[in-house]
Amino acid sequence: MDFDSLRDLQSGLGTAAVIVMDKSTDVVQAIARLASFYRHESCGQCTPCREGSKWLDLMMARFVRGNATSAEIDQILEITKEMEGHTICALADAAAWPVQGLMRHFRPEVEKRLKDAVAGAEIRSDAGYRPDQTIATA
Repeated sequence: MDFDSLRDLQSGLGTAAVIVMDKSTDVVQAIARLASFYRHESCGQCTPCREGSKWLDLMMARFVRGNATSAEIDQILEITKEMEGHTICALADAAAWPVQGLMRHFRPEVEKRLKDAVAGAEIRSDAGYRPDQTIATA
């Protein structure tokens, strides 16, 4: 596993941290937790990072609950593109990449979650993360 081979697979090491998850992991919740972490870690100096990480956190919490719309998938991707490469440090890039990867590799799962929520299905997860435990309030 190196940067070049992962790039060829449209993936990457990002900040060079590796998180191993099994198939029981709710990837939407996992990425939402990362979004919450990056929002907390943002120093707030750069507007794209300060505002972008806030919106990623808020929107990912909506995806976890299943009360987002499918149009918000493209909207959150647009936010990540506005963050990426527009700040002093790489924190905004690091915050944007997990969301981009989620939508690139698991978009059908996100869309299914939203459809199930509209149909009244219970959104279940084995993960310990709950959106109401983050700083996301809207």
